[in-house]
Amino acid sequence: MKLFAILFTCLLTYAPLAAAQQGPIVIRFSHVVAADTPKGKAAVRFQQLAEQATNGRVRVQIYPNSQLYRDREELEALQLGAVEMIAPSLSKFGPLDAREFEVFDLPFLFPDEAALHRITNGPIGAGMLQRLRLKGVIGLAFWDNGFKSFSANRPLLAPTDMAGLRMRIQPSRVLDAQMRALGAQPMAMRFGEVYAALEAGVVDGTENPHSNFYTQNLQNVQSHLTVSNHGYLGYVVIVNRKFWEGLPSDIRQALEAAMREATLYAGSIAQEENERALEAIRASGETQVHVLTEAELKEWKSALAPVSVEMADHIGAQLISDIRQAIEAP
Repeated sequence: MKLFAILFTCLLTYAPLAAAQQGPIVIRFSHVVAADTPKGKAAVRFQQLAEQATNGRVRVQIYPNSQLYRDREELEALQLGAVEMIAPSLSKFGPLDAREFEVFDLPFLFPDEAALHRITNGPIGAGMLQRLRLKGVIGLAFWDNGFKSFSANRPLLAPTDMAGLRMRIQPSRVLDAQMRALGAQPMAMRFGEVYAALEAGVVDGTENPHSNFYTQNLQNVQSHLTVSNHGYLGYVVIVNRKFWEGLPSDIRQALEAAMREATLYAGSIAQEENERALEAIRASGETQVHVLTEAELKEWKSALAPVSVEMADHIGAQLISDIRQAIEAP
């Protein structure tokens, strides 16, 4: 039924580019997080830059917070032409059979943002985006959110504290393996359903960058947050290939330039937004924030080390090796 709904929407609203002469070219940009997150703000910046750069020949309509489609549905909608642009998290490329993007889910792979950007802004990241063309979509850019923290309704100071917890994850085999390595039960769930599931006790905890945690008001339903920085959550902005390649070349070039600027903006605000959100979580008085000591962090890294070995065949051992070499290069 969801597929039929998407097809119906596509038939009603998708206009051929040939008709664009009668009005502006419309880009419907759908995403699943709040408008005041790093991704939401970057989408607005792209909207402003794109409309300005094309002198109004392009109009970008933004639909945040799953207003149009939820998680996996938006990939189907993009492929069918019901929307033109989305920015799914790196964990959600399984339906496109692009499981190499799950490399970003490996725990403790990236020691800091500088190491991460060596990949997303370098030849490895460019090659990953290029390969998406074979899947019928165009990868335009990597957008940052930030490193993740664990949360639950009990303190999570040691890996053993996770035992038996039902933890919400994105649909990623790597994240599934991560939670199982900690003795937790992974439960894949749409982002928009997380608050209600935590409130009802369907799941016990989750993992999020602080901006996602705070903008979804999870401080109301999670009493403890551990600043673990154990994994990364980012996005790839993708567009429908047929739509993109059918654009006039000058319009496409203007949009590419707007996307480059929006990407720089996304990177510049992500860390700031997450730091601000963490302070707001602390100030709420509802969630106790724990910062791991070096000794505690070492325990978590040791407990999660087997995940990279276990997932090597799924992701690609060569890709993991290439990323590690790029990170460690002087």
